[in-house]
Amino acid sequence: MNGNRFGRLFQVTTYGESHGDAMGVTVSGCPAGVELDEDVIQRELDRRKPGQSKITTSRGEPDEVRINSGTLEGYTTGTPIGMVIENKDAKSGKYEPFVTAPRPSHGDFTYSAKFGTRNWGGGGRSSARETVNWVAAGAVAKQVLEQSEHDVRIKAHVNQIGDIEAPDVSFEEMIEHSETNEVRCGHPETAERMRELIDEYQTAGDSIGGSIAFEVRGVPRGLGAPRFDSFPSRLGQAMFSIPATTHVEFGLGAEARTVAGSERNEDWTFDDGEHMDTVSEPGDPVPVGNDHGGLQGGITTGQPIWGEATWHAPTSIPKPQTTADWETGEHREEQVIGRHDPVLPPRGVPVVEAVLHLVVLDFMLLGGRINPDRLDDAPGEYDTPYHPSSPRND
Repeated sequence: MNGNRFGRLFQVTTYGESHGDAMGVTVSGCPAGVELDEDVIQRELDRRKPGQSKITTSRGEPDEVRINSGTLEGYTTGTPIGMVIENKDAKSGKYEPFVTAPRPSHGDFTYSAKFGTRNWGGGGRSSARETVNWVAAGAVAKQVLEQSEHDVRIKAHVNQIGDIEAPDVSFEEMIEHSETNEVRCGHPETAERMRELIDEYQTAGDSIGGSIAFEVRGVPRGLGAPRFDSFPSRLGQAMFSIPATTHVEFGLGAEARTVAGSERNEDWTFDDGEHMDTVSEPGDPVPVGNDHGGLQGGITTGQPIWGEATWHAPTSIPKPQTTADWETGEHREEQVIGRHDPVLPPRGVPVVEAVLHLVVLDFMLLGGRINPDRLDDAPGEYDTPYHPSSPRND
């Protein structure tokens, strides 16, 4: 099975199944000299873990991370970073009815048809539990960016659940409000209405979809290459890899089909010192407006990168549904009995932020904005603050 690695220089390779012994990720290409705090990684995992509220699955996974390679005395060494998150609360018995009778709209049949076998417990490799690896890797990328000379800041929030949509909120409002409610919406009043709607679907034994808006600030201009390695194409690939993603857009996105070229096109002016959200110097040409979402020609403009990703409703619901057992040749009605989320975006926010950190850092390394070998950008220097001291010299 291929397709388990993402990234060009900052490479993330994952393994694990939903009900296997553990989930795991190897991060290759992390520069040396990064002070890697395991508690920071754990905090990000805690934001994604199950059981954190009544609108998430009740599966009791602590999602405790253990770093087992790639660091020495708290600093990265430039070698692959290995991280393991053990599964503690797997209960596969409830999935026995679906071993040869696929759950509606899951990957059960397609996996079996492709490989002739599959790990059926909890959906195996197709489960969204696999994103725990991405969040761990994203937390490493986040620390690299924070300790670099670049002021990259990333935030996302739930902007729609079902037909309830939040008004536009600022980057600062996302930071201030999105972690203060269970829905992770940057508009508290809308969050209350979203929660009520989620409760209605959960009580009815059903689920509902939604979307997440995101914004990235501090990314320098000139990242990305035209065509297949453009910034939006690589970020789009990463976003669509998140289970249940059905739509990804940047800037005006789908709305652009209703906007005339004369309205969408952005004039150019010179930075007069007032373009505080753009990475530029006074006198540099800068676009007027940002309907392109910080991207032109597939390359970053230095403006905030913003967009939205949409998820369909969770497919595991307790309502009775019809399946077809290929061993018996019979139809039968089954219920998916288990512990599942009634909605995905609230736990999807840290996953989106992790993906953004991964993609931005990879492009920063590719573009030479951060030294791929060492964070201090001092090649040839061996006597560094993070090099170990000889015990014999004490």
